Amino acid sequence: MGRINFEGENKREEAAGAGAGAEEREESKPKEKKRKEKKRMGSSAAIRELQRDLENKANDLSKLQKDIAKNHQVRKKYTIQLGENELVLKELDLLNEGANVYKLIGPVLVKQDLAEANANVSKRIEYISAELKRLDGTLQDLEEKQNSKKDAIFKLQQRIQSFQAGKAKA
Repeated sequence: MGRINFEGENKREEAAGAGAGAEEREESKPKEKKRKEKKRMGSSAAIRELQRDLENKANDLSKLQKDIAKNHQVRKKYTIQLGENELVLKELDLLNEGANVYKLIGPVLVKQDLAEANANVSKRIEYISAELKRLDGTLQDLEEKQNSKKDAIFKLQQRIQSFQAGKAKA
């Protein structure tokens, strides 16, 4: 016939049923916790990767800035030489045709023809001017690279901040 339930059995069955659901919930909590942990570890790994990339870009920017400073020093040296040579050319133009011109070679002064001295100084001015133009082109290229590196660094910093802001919310 029918089964007679005692109060104790009903409570045991309910407890067993509730226990099974509780076990499932407890099992799902660690899984969910592990998933969140993996996500957090993934985002922290991504942040570390972005920071490594940022450090590399910053090092590249530093090298570019050193190259720009070196370019400025060389340019300054050539500019001074150009001024000196233009002054020498003006002085040579003031001389008469028969004037004696001497060139210092090591510790010795050697007599040189006026036309030859003019030609040498003019050639030197041409060479220095060409070097200055080359340095200007190099400087412009370096500054463009520097600006693009600065932009890349700025964007990377924004990405890192957005990652960190998202991590803080989670």
